Amino acid sequence: MGFDQFRGNHQVVHQLREMISRDHLPHAIILTGPRGSGKFTLAQMVAKAVNCLEHPTAEDGLPDFCGRCSNCERIGQADQLDQRFAEAVEAREGLRDTDKRETRILVQTHPEVLIIPPDPPQMLVKVDQVRHVIGEIYYRPTQGGHRFYIFSESNFMKEAANALLKVLEEPPDFATIFLLAENANSLLPTIRSRCITLRLAPLTAEEIGEDLKLRPEWTAAQKKLVARLCGGAVGRARGFDLAGYLTARKDALLLLSTALGENDHGALYKATEAYRAGGEGKEKTDQMIAVLYSVLEDLIFLKSGTPELVRNQDAQGELERMASAISFEWLVRASEGLGEVQSGMRRNLLRSLSLDGYSGSLEI
Repeated sequence: MGFDQFRGNHQVVHQLREMISRDHLPHAIILTGPRGSGKFTLAQMVAKAVNCLEHPTAEDGLPDFCGRCSNCERIGQADQLDQRFAEAVEAREGLRDTDKRETRILVQTHPEVLIIPPDPPQMLVKVDQVRHVIGEIYYRPTQGGHRFYIFSESNFMKEAANALLKVLEEPPDFATIFLLAENANSLLPTIRSRCITLRLAPLTAEEIGEDLKLRPEWTAAQKKLVARLCGGAVGRARGFDLAGYLTARKDALLLLSTALGENDHGALYKATEAYRAGGEGKEKTDQMIAVLYSVLEDLIFLKSGTPELVRNQDAQGELERMASAISFEWLVRASEGLGEVQSGMRRNLLRSLSLDGYSGSLEI
């Protein structure tokens, strides 16, 4: 257990560990990278290393963490953030309506580490969450050497972002705020100017393929496919629903091939029957739309003469056949039409009819 478990981005990890060794952690760090690149995992590791009771040193002479002491274990209870988040939301739902409206979602398994996720249903960081941080950040740590406040996604309401500026202007020297974001430009320039920014670059397909040895049930070809589909995000790759993706892609290819006159509409109608109302139907439809965008992007790569960029390489033969039958104008129409389908979903239009209609609108 330690920093050696973190995949890739060794320079960023080394930089953070050097800051810890010099006892010179910044008061605020913007950590950027694609979803699933390990931003939250790395922030948690830093919190463990600083507050670890055993203070181990790795072979390179830099600080590490044991993962066994009481501080490491308690901080680590929040590593499964999705589960802790769901528990916090469920606990709030059990409150009286008046209390529910005044309660914001926060996750804390150790006194010195507070995680601030976006608050549902808008999934934005609210001003009351930031005020909670301001209300306690100036108290010195009691069960560790340093306090950490981790904003797991930097989607701030305007008032919340302005409130955060107050603490960034006069930060305590015993606390560090982590702002995790896919793109630093999503934050106000005034916030960015008061933080240091570290970027987690996407891993190569080879690096992710190496990590996917943890999934022995997948063949080498399947691991290669997942590595290309995840855009360099190792977290996404580890939890990738390959069976669900392949099912959605089969339906996506059927939809597009029907539009190109390669199949009768009966097979398409039968497939889209599964995309009906309800939570399961919505999840399947969202996945289908995401896969359609992926397939359309691959078709653009093929039409542009850059087949090496194709992600769905195991289906490249079928994609090349489609690409030979379409134009760039058709691809533009297909992309715009898919946006209209998404808009219709938000208006609760019948999903199966929307998908059938989308295919019909693309017929050549």
